[in-house]
Amino acid sequence: MSLDLKSLVRTIPDYPKKGILFRDITTLIEHPEGFRESVERIAAPYRGRGITHVAGIEARGFIFGAGVAIALGVGFIPVRKKGKLPGQTIGQNYALEYGVDTIEIHADVLAPAHKVLLVDDLIATGGTAIAAVGLLRRTGASVADAAFVIDLPDLGGGDKLKAEGVAVTALMEFAGH
Repeated sequence: MSLDLKSLVRTIPDYPKKGILFRDITTLIEHPEGFRESVERIAAPYRGRGITHVAGIEARGFIFGAGVAIALGVGFIPVRKKGKLPGQTIGQNYALEYGVDTIEIHADVLAPAHKVLLVDDLIATGGTAIAAVGLLRRTGASVADAAFVIDLPDLGGGDKLKAEGVAVTALMEFAGH
């Protein structure tokens, strides 16, 4: 019998600002069986599909992405905020509500022969995920799939990723924002 993973996600109203319903995955990862099952459910459809690396977006994408990489027996690539990785990096800017931010990966981690699965905890507007796909693809690697624990479909991020040629899966959806 499988767990109802959605019931393990806590909703916090008015965080980080009034009118937002924050979907808190810490209650999911604090639940040993829920965490294990969520990682396994994300990894399962990608077994035998030639994935060579999992890339996880800082910070909660590290939690799920590392687990998925272990489950698939592949390497893990941290997609970090600018200035957090040692060594030579390549970066990608993306728009925020007020300004611009940059994400980076190590410059020498990927090559055209690599096939990357992008993983994060949540897809909302899609800005960070689209930037991560662009960054990973600049190395020549293939990024055709992205997996999330939560999709907020009303915000359209999954559709934007699909328009970039990326198949999107999520363990659960929540209406609204």
